[in-house]
Amino acid sequence: MYIGTCILYIISILEKTGGAGMSFYQIVSVLILLVFYGSYFAKKLSQKRKGIRTTQIGVGKAGLSRTVEILMGVASVMVPAMEAAGIIRNRTQSPEWLRMAGVLTAVLGNISFLAGMLTMRDSWRAGVSKDKTALVTRGIFRISRNPAFLGFDLVYLGILFQFFDWTLCIVSLFAILMFHLQIVFNEEEAMLRAFGEEYLDYRKRVNRYLGRKRQ
Repeated sequence: MYIGTCILYIISILEKTGGAGMSFYQIVSVLILLVFYGSYFAKKLSQKRKGIRTTQIGVGKAGLSRTVEILMGVASVMVPAMEAAGIIRNRTQSPEWLRMAGVLTAVLGNISFLAGMLTMRDSWRAGVSKDKTALVTRGIFRISRNPAFLGFDLVYLGILFQFFDWTLCIVSLFAILMFHLQIVFNEEEAMLRAFGEEYLDYRKRVNRYLGRKRQ
């Protein structure tokens, strides 16, 4: 549901700006976000047809684990709403070089997110799940244990660099922090319980976000 809301926010940008009057950065950012959230929404629909519940945020959790996951979910709704507002206003405190860097950063985020989602196939979930899934170590997971979270971080930073204001900055950094806490307190603990030594061995070889470790 919240991904559908994100997409509606983005589509509203086109309606409010009239499309033709949009700047280069507005057009690129809208396309990036449509691919980003649209791909997730398509994946969710695909899994629903197979009887798979993609969104597991807060489900079967308690205490700190539940709090972290719910705050992460809230943050992931707040950010696209603020991004949409920033894109519509098309005002920024960023110099031109930082805006261009933002485009590249967001594109790399899309690549990382899509690669992670496609590689995981039906093991993909939003939030920690008790479903029996496989430990995926192929493809992009050879260089990143969390390519989807990395993708979120890069897309958020990329849009922030293009349409910088302090409100968007605070909300984006809060979301990135919550993603990190989700990995540390929920995702890694769940992986350790599910896969034991196999996951420990994988964690020794591949960094949390990017790169392989020296053996």
